Amino acid sequence: MALPVSADLVRPASPRLARVFDAALVAGFSLLIALSAQAAIPLPFTPVPVTLQTFAVILTGCLLGSRRGTLAVIAYIAEGSFGLPFFSGGTAGIGHLLGPTGGYLVGCVASAFLAGLLSERKAALKPAGLLLTLVVADLVVFIFGVTWLGAFTGPQKAIALGFVPFIVGDGLKIAAAWGILTAAALVTTRARERKA
Repeated sequence: MALPVSADLVRPASPRLARVFDAALVAGFSLLIALSAQAAIPLPFTPVPVTLQTFAVILTGCLLGSRRGTLAVIAYIAEGSFGLPFFSGGTAGIGHLLGPTGGYLVGCVASAFLAGLLSERKAALKPAGLLLTLVVADLVVFIFGVTWLGAFTGPQKAIALGFVPFIVGDGLKIAAAWGILTAAALVTTRARERKA
């Protein structure tokens, strides 16, 4: 049985209000991911920019859980693909999914799902387990992204262009997300104990 994530603790008991609440969370977090993608720094040697997008994605998965977190990322990708300027640097269009960075977008879906799934399990309740959840969820983005980028550049060059330059930055994002979620986990644990 899945454990409740942070969003579940404030979810209304009424089924109708709960559906509205879930829809609002999905829409709101899709906008959070879009906003985080605007904090983009292009690097001259790679088509992959530095953004806060993965930070927002792993937070989304952990806070909303696997189902809503995945839907929020899918909504974000759909919004950007259909023309809203939501992709990095205010860009848009289906070409982003088909271009060299498309694998990172698909990886964000898998990352949010995995972060949410692990957050719904006991392993993510402890600080070390939460840290491992964040690291694995972050790496999933790179697995998809670098694999797809390799179709354009070759596998070895894809690692050099699409993974190595981002190790330090993603380490900082993971640390920031871990701090935020550790605080949220304390509140969540206390609420679970009160309900038990």
